[in-house]
Formats: sequence, C-alpha cells, structure tokens
Amino acid sequence: MASIKEQFEIPSKLKTWSMALIGIGLVALIIGFITKGRGTEEEQVEFIGTIMYNTIFWTLICNASMFFICVCTLAMGGWYQAFRRIPEAISTLVPIFGTITLIVLLYVGFTGNHHIYHWLDTKAVADDAVLKGKVGFLNIKFFTVWSFLAIGLWSLLGWRMRLLSNEADKGEFDADSAASYIWRNTVRAALFIVWFALTVGSTIPWLWMMSIDAHWYSTMYSWYTFASSWVSGLSLITLWIIYMKNKGYMEYVNQEHLHDMGKFMFAFSIFWTYLWFSQYMLIWYSNQPEETIYFKHRVQGAYKPIFFLNLIINFLCPVLILMKKSAKRNYTLVTFMAVLIIFGHWIDFYQMVMGSLRKEHAALSWFDFGVLTFFVGVMIRFTANALASKPLVAKYHPFLKESIVHHT
Repeated sequence: MASIKEQFEIPSKLKTWSMALIGIGLVALIIGFITKGRGTEEEQVEFIGTIMYNTIFWTLICNASMFFICVCTLAMGGWYQAFRRIPEAISTLVPIFGTITLIVLLYVGFTGNHHIYHWLDTKAVADDAVLKGKVGFLNIKFFTVWSFLAIGLWSLLGWRMRLLSNEADKGEFDADSAASYIWRNTVRAALFIVWFALTVGSTIPWLWMMSIDAHWYSTMYSWYTFASSWVSGLSLITLWIIYMKNKGYMEYVNQEHLHDMGKFMFAFSIFWTYLWFSQYMLIWYSNQPEETIYFKHRVQGAYKPIFFLNLIINFLCPVLILMKKSAKRNYTLVTFMAVLIIFGHWIDFYQMVMGSLRKEHAALSWFDFGVLTFFVGVMIRFTANALASKPLVAKYHPFLKESIVHHT
C-alpha cells in the first residue's frame, strides 16, 4: 500500500478550469435573467425551462453514482473497489444539485406558473376532466412533499453509505467484523435501492417532467428517464477514472476495469434505445391522439433534427464505436464516447422538457450551453474536493483484493 498514491492533490489547472467554467456559467445566468427572465412570457418560460432540465439532469446522473455503488454492493461485487471513491465523490453533489432543483421547482410551483405546469391553473383543472382525474397526484402539496422526500432521502441514504465506507480506512477487519461490515453495507444499499425505485424508477420523472404534458402519459417514461441518466452516470464515472489514471492515481485500476465500464456504457446505450423504440413504437402503433400528440411535433415539427440526432449520438455511435473489445480498452476512444454520451443525453433531457414547453421553437442557444457550463464547473470542483478529502482507496475493505486481481 505504501507504494501507491493514497491522497489526491487537486491540480491548480483543474481548480482554474472549474472556477472559469463556474464563472462563465454565472455570467450566462445573469445575462439570461436580464434578457429572458424579465422578458416576455415565452422568454420567461425558456429561462426557467432551461435551468429546470439542466438541474434535473445533473441531479439524476450524480445520483446514478450512488445507485452504481448500491447495485454492486447488493450483487456482492468487489471488482469496483479500486475506484469506488470516484462514484462516492460524484454522489456528494446530489444534495447540492438537488437543492438547486428543489428551489427551481418550488419557485415554479408556488408562483403558480401554469405555463410550465398546466395543472397549477385551478380554473383549467376545474374545467378539464383529464386534469381533474389526476388532481390527487398533480397538486402542489403532493409535488412539494414528494420532491422534498426524494431529494432529502437520496442525500441522507447516500451520505450513510459514504459514512460506512470511511470505516474501511481505519484498520483491518477480523472475520466477524468483516461479515458485519458487509452486512451493514448490504442493508443500507438495499434501503437506497428501494427508495431509488420508488422515485427515479417511478414517481419523480412523472412529477418533474412528464406532468409538463399533463394530458399525456407513458408507463415507460420513468424507465426511459432512468436509462438516460444511468448511462450518463456510468459515463461520468468512467471519465473521472481515466482522468485520475492519467494523473498517476488509482494504480489498482487497470484495463480490465475500464473494459467493464465500457461494456456498461455499450450495454445500457442499447437498453436506452430499446426503451426509446418501445415507447415510440407502442404509441405510434396504437394511433391514439392523446398518446401520439407527444411525438407529433418532435418527429414532424421543429424538434425533428434534435429528436433524431439524439438517436444517432446515443445509439448508433456507441454501437459502432464501442462494440469491439479493443475499443473498450482504448482510453482515447472511451473518453470520447463518455463525453459524447453525456452530451447526447443532455440533449435528450432538453427535448423532453423544452419540447413540451416550446413546441414550435427548437434551438440550442448560448443560454443552454452557458447553464450547462455552470453545472459542469460545479461538478468538477466539488467532485475533486470530495476526492481530495479522504484516501483514494479503502485499503481495509474486505473485497479490495478481488478488485486488484480483477480479470474479465
């Protein structure tokens, strides 16, 4: 253990770049508020909608890092222990991005902005049989309480998993204490997975995004949203693994680990495409106006180029580039694909939210990229801070040896 770098020292360039990105993002937000946030009704919707889809996207993909840890824990997998501290560090952003998300959503809810959530208009609900039928679910009280609970428990349960991870830095386990440690990890991971299923796997995408189109619904929407954020989360973990390796850290991480992460990126890109096709195909095949209306302006209208660009980036590119074994072991190719996948699913969230708010206008503007820059900068800075706050390897974890000798 003495021969490896156990502590991460944040490079000055990383600090500079992250603060520069945050600065650019803040300037974009200020200019956006002046030019759009105080402009016409349509411009105000664009301003709030842009912040909404960005903060929801980054909250969910950072939360996917803790989901990754918990899934591997329940599977009794030890292969990822060599880089476990990376998804742990990324997951520390959930309370930060989650708080921003909560502020934005509650602002929309309590200002009664029915141009974003039509169900906030009490008069419209009273005159609409469809909205009236959903009032038990689509109301400001339920929306507020469930959003608080979702973000709060993601943050709390994730923190408890990270807290337990710190015990593996303190000293060696004997047989009994090791068994107890693994059991406590398993219990806490199970609690997180259950809550994750009840929120990300079902209710939260319905509340936060699908309810923008309150007359439309899809039983596959939450799975689709999960798949998009999950493969993006895997790509983000992979990017940090490669960065740390290039800086001379994570000595126990090898091409076998990178290969497995590449396989996950490839496999779940296919999974996302399966859900993309299934949702579209079932709605198209049924040919019911209340269902096809969601896709009509996305396939035939202003969002058509973005809709199919989304498919090219998130399906064709991973299939064509990541299919070969050698590609998954190539640092340059995997880095390129990880960035492309994250960007592709960011576009996916754009069309899911903005495609419902501004149906006749689709254009990724300077403001979209400016807000994106802010979130990227915050992610880089806080992830780096978390990595530097404790040892990079939990050297007394009972499964660490399995990760060191991992072979695919």
